[in-house]
Amino acid sequence: MDQELLKTNLSGLERKLLVLINEHKNLKEELKGLKIQNTELKAAVKVRDEQLAGFHNQLKITKIVDSLNPEDGSVSELKRKVDDYIREIDKCIAHLSR
Repeated sequence: MDQELLKTNLSGLERKLLVLINEHKNLKEELKGLKIQNTELKAAVKVRDEQLAGFHNQLKITKIVDSLNPEDGSVSELKRKVDDYIREIDKCIAHLSR
């Protein structure tokens, strides 16, 4: 009877061990997927932050241009130059981002 009880206990332990091994394997796979997702989300946040910073800079420059009131009537020329500068800065930022 002791041997039968030992066999039953051993069989139960083997089943529990297999369940734990499978659960561990599943959790490792889930962790791997979550790490990949986390990396992708961090990259997306970084891109959004860079875009937001660019938009803030453009807004600041636009406010500066709008606040200027040259007396000689060359507002359109000034705006054109500032727009050219903005485009050039955007090109530089894009180049540095590569």
